[in-house]
Amino acid sequence: MPQKKVLQPSLQGAIDLTAGATGGVACVYTGQPFDTVKVKMQTFPNMYKNVLDCTVKTYKERGIRGFYQGTTPALMAHISENAVLFLSYGFCQRVVRSLSGLDNKAELSDIQKAASGSFASVFASLAICPTELVKCRLQAMHEMKSSGKLAKGHPSTVWAVIKNVLKTDGPLGLYQGLTSTLMREMPGYFFFFGGYELSRTLFTRGGRSKDDLGPIPLMVSGGFGGACLWIAVYPIDCVKSRIQVLSMAGQQAGFFNTFQNILMKEGLKAIYSGLTPTMIRAFPANGALFLAYEQSRKAMMDYMSD
Repeated sequence: MPQKKVLQPSLQGAIDLTAGATGGVACVYTGQPFDTVKVKMQTFPNMYKNVLDCTVKTYKERGIRGFYQGTTPALMAHISENAVLFLSYGFCQRVVRSLSGLDNKAELSDIQKAASGSFASVFASLAICPTELVKCRLQAMHEMKSSGKLAKGHPSTVWAVIKNVLKTDGPLGLYQGLTSTLMREMPGYFFFFGGYELSRTLFTRGGRSKDDLGPIPLMVSGGFGGACLWIAVYPIDCVKSRIQVLSMAGQQAGFFNTFQNILMKEGLKAIYSGLTPTMIRAFPANGALFLAYEQSRKAMMDYMSD
């Protein structure tokens, strides 16, 4: 097996950041319709019978555009989150190597990589929280108006949502839901990177290198990692979406109060509303994310190493 070449930390960081941003773009365009259905069902579980009902009603009322409501902030969210996530992931791997007394060329175990991903998610949470707040509000805007929680003429553009948050709650208002975001991201990305690396390990049982895996194994591994993430943290994500959307109508409640209110008023089923489109989305969206990340990163690494 050829020895890995180690680049300067600043150059390696730039490569990880660029590859992460590339993966974020691929993830959004592949999974946005499923994400829109997920947010609608999380926020208004009693408005839709199931995934098909939500999909049909969204199409009838808004057309194809209805599924891509919030795509601009979603792109901003995923580009910023994945750029910061993979930049921090590379940095955290170097920290884990140092703490473990390993050489900087040493390959980390799957558990060590999972831990690195969990640590990296703290930085990613700070990047994604404001943009995900805007995305969730835009995705659920139609339902907020239909249910009477917002006036019919309430503006529904990215800039209008941002201005409303800043006017009502100030700059810190963009971080509504940060606690639940952190509670989702830290365990979630442990399972995300852990599941991804475990799957890649299984694909290399024949003595192949992980770096030599083709598109199909990479996409399957990415999808498996995404599925592991959502199975582990879906209830937390549901609470986060509620906080970020309902705060638009002035309903302010913390994580534990929101969680308790959902359980008491709507039951356990409401916590898992929207799980089906999320699991369907997990494989193509996260498969595309990791494929784009790994291929673009490998291309840049090869170019810089020549």
